Amino acid sequence: MNEGERVHERLDRRSGRPESILVLTRHKLVVILGSLLGALALVMAIALNMGSEPISASVVYRVLKGALWGEESAARSPEALILLSIRLPRIMLGAVTGAALSVAGAVLQALLRNPLAEPYVLGISSGAALGALLALIALPATLLAQPVAAFIGALVTMTLIYAMSRTQVGMSTERLVLAGIITASFLWSAIAALLAIIHDPSLRGITFWLMGDLSGGGRGLLGLVAVAVAVGILVAVFLSRSLNLLMVGEEDAFMLGVDVERIKTTAYILASLLTGVVVAVSGSVGYVGLIVPHMVRLAWGGDNRLVIPAAALVGAMFVVSADTVARTVIAPRELPVGAVTALVGAPMFVYLLRRSP
Repeated sequence: MNEGERVHERLDRRSGRPESILVLTRHKLVVILGSLLGALALVMAIALNMGSEPISASVVYRVLKGALWGEESAARSPEALILLSIRLPRIMLGAVTGAALSVAGAVLQALLRNPLAEPYVLGISSGAALGALLALIALPATLLAQPVAAFIGALVTMTLIYAMSRTQVGMSTERLVLAGIITASFLWSAIAALLAIIHDPSLRGITFWLMGDLSGGGRGLLGLVAVAVAVGILVAVFLSRSLNLLMVGEEDAFMLGVDVERIKTTAYILASLLTGVVVAVSGSVGYVGLIVPHMVRLAWGGDNRLVIPAAALVGAMFVVSADTVARTVIAPRELPVGAVTALVGAPMFVYLLRRSP
């Protein structure tokens, strides 16, 4: 038995699943990801139909076709205004946000070997939100200030939590979760204090945004955020084999040729980047990075070569679906999308916490 087979055998014992689930072929990868991509397209099409003003599928098709081929008559209709200026950017932002947070969660869980690790639970989203808020107050006219500050806030928070959760014998699950909860509480208190001190009319809707709000459609940053997230996901896919080896143990990974410190540093920066750029435009959408990777691993096993791209697609579907519920369940009013994801994620967090050793 070679070293790679031994790694898969150890991963198999950790997951408690048949070894066949861990065997990843190119055909299996293409079939699963292709099916998920088709499902994502269907979910997005349904989301375009739904809202406080339902629009039939035929009208959606006509408007999208007209926009694609430059037909002015289709682009000037009231339905076109709703679909192209409001719903489509919102749905695209939801897909980007879900993909980013899911991949960040999958990377952190593989890196820390802890199913509870995800940006919201660990307080990384809170650090990104505080950074974005500070940028909004100090540099409101600078378009790139919010995502850059959110990334810095997420990275600093990740570094602090990692330092607090380390013990002499390694990473402690209890310390990790406790450090994340304490840090998140402190950061949310700092945000509340800032909002109470600064009386700025432009910050009136900030509380709703902090709970997760996609209605802004990216606030002019959707294209930039989408590119950053796409690059981040590609880097995460490139790291997937090394993350597989790190799940077995750092010593074993080092013996198999993995530059452990470089991979860990890259992964921490990557998770912070993915979290920071989407929090800057969509607020703090909780538990996505907890729910989605867990669902993917239950369905197809723990090989990160599949988990990471599949989590991106499933995460996109999850947030788009949650936002569709958020904007239709009490229409014409809306719920924060973070409230919907929390209703699903909080029970799963308790379930995983009870299962953790």
